[in-house]
Amino acid sequence: MAGEYDSNEFIDTDFTTQKSSYAAPAPGGSPFRAPSREDVDRKVVEAQQKLVELKRAQEELERERAGLEELRRRQGEFQTGRQEILQQLTRGLGLLEEAEFSARRDAEQMSKTTADFREALAKVQTIHDETWTKENFQIELTRALTTIENARMEWNSARLKLPVLAGENQPASEAPAAPASPATALADLGFGQLCKIGLALTWPLLLVALGALAVFIAILTRSH
Repeated sequence: MAGEYDSNEFIDTDFTTQKSSYAAPAPGGSPFRAPSREDVDRKVVEAQQKLVELKRAQEELERERAGLEELRRRQGEFQTGRQEILQQLTRGLGLLEEAEFSARRDAEQMSKTTADFREALAKVQTIHDETWTKENFQIELTRALTTIENARMEWNSARLKLPVLAGENQPASEAPAAPASPATALADLGFGQLCKIGLALTWPLLLVALGALAVFIAILTRSH
């Protein structure tokens, strides 16, 4: 016996669903209709607002980048300056300590030499040859020569240790004058002296030229 007839048995559900989707109107109008003037104006305003916000964000990023670059430059300047000043101060401190040590040593040497000079001067000044007698002349003369020789040895030793005693610190006014340049020396000469100097410098060349001319004339004479 044939089954009961089902009215939905021969219906294509996919076709029905697709047809219903095309047929159902979208809320607010058709989805394929052209945008209105109000929609375009609204989108333009939204785009402009987004551009303003992006420009503001770009300017903020530019200011932040400039601040970071300035900070990096100052940090580099700080590190470089600190390194340079550390090297300069360390080197300067070493030079000053060395100079201070040398100056202190020289001062101590000068103080000791001054005391020795005073002692030697006092000994030389105590020599009174006018009081010598015939009996003590030889003894006093030997003693005086010994005193003078000791003082001379003290003087020579101090000259080697202290340059100021050797005349090395000569004032600038006493320094020998620099020799005049040849141009300055020639400028001070007269015309006659300059002619004599020129003749003295050129006469060997004149002799050579005259000799060559004589040889040339002799060759021409023989060829004729």
